[in-house]
Amino acid sequence: MNRAELIGQISELTGQTKTEVGTTITAIIHSITGAMSKGDKATLVGFGTFERRNRQARTGRNPRTLAPLRIPSSKVPAFRAGQELKDVIDGRVKQKSFAHTGTTAKAAPAKKAMAKKAAPKKSAKAKSKKR
Repeated sequence: MNRAELIGQISELTGQTKTEVGTTITAIIHSITGAMSKGDKATLVGFGTFERRNRQARTGRNPRTLAPLRIPSSKVPAFRAGQELKDVIDGRVKQKSFAHTGTTAKAAPAKKAMAKKAAPKKSAKAKSKKR
């Protein structure tokens, strides 16, 4: 799932416009990135924790020449999955359904249009038998 597909799915689930959802996702990512750049953790209970880890300097090898080279220390982003996410992925627990309480005017017609599309069409044979 890419960003556009995520925005589309959240828009369908919540009834918000794709623009609103896109802005919200951008704000979430911006906030988490800002916290991590300062060295803070961003914890979403049940989902996981985003944090910054320090990677030690080490000696590596150039794969082409096999010559040793020095790899400097760095700070890298890390994600640690929460227990609820682990349980759903492993199949021990079913994912809870998303229950959106509010409805919007845009969400209701979309459901009706989908219901009309889902109705089975009569085949050409069935139409010719009626004549």
